[in-house]
Amino acid sequence: MKEILEILEHDARATPEEIAKMLGRTPKSVMLDIKKLEKEGVILKYKTIINREISKEDRNDVRALIEVKLTPQKNVGFDHLAERIYQFPEVTSCYLMSGTYDLLVVVEGKNIHTVSGFVSEKLSPMDGVRGTVTHFILKKYKEDGDILKQPERSKRPAISL
Repeated sequence: MKEILEILEHDARATPEEIAKMLGRTPKSVMLDIKKLEKEGVILKYKTIINREISKEDRNDVRALIEVKLTPQKNVGFDHLAERIYQFPEVTSCYLMSGTYDLLVVVEGKNIHTVSGFVSEKLSPMDGVRGTVTHFILKKYKEDGDILKQPERSKRPAISL
């Protein structure tokens, strides 16, 4: 099943027939394994990566990475606070980190004001939150291993000496 996961992680559109051909198995056995992985929660969902800079869709959400320093709570550590934070609809990802801060929280909003409002009104005042540092994403070059825009080739002729 590891091979199936690797294939789907690279290309979620791969069909059971294509995967079966790659692995030398029957499409039915691949489909049964995929259904089992979905039922067990190993496969949570299938995802499309959209390059919003070149899409025709008029949606320019602002995304920010927020470093959060916490005071861990007795008997539950960071988990209870992380759960409270990731329940907010503005939070798209939440990670426990090593280093100078405890959580990395990815937040999305309609504009810079909605994101800053989330930080100042919901996140920072929470008990256990000692501090935040917000980094706004200005441009994406690569996401989840995929390059979003191919570099443009120079139209100038090469000069050789």
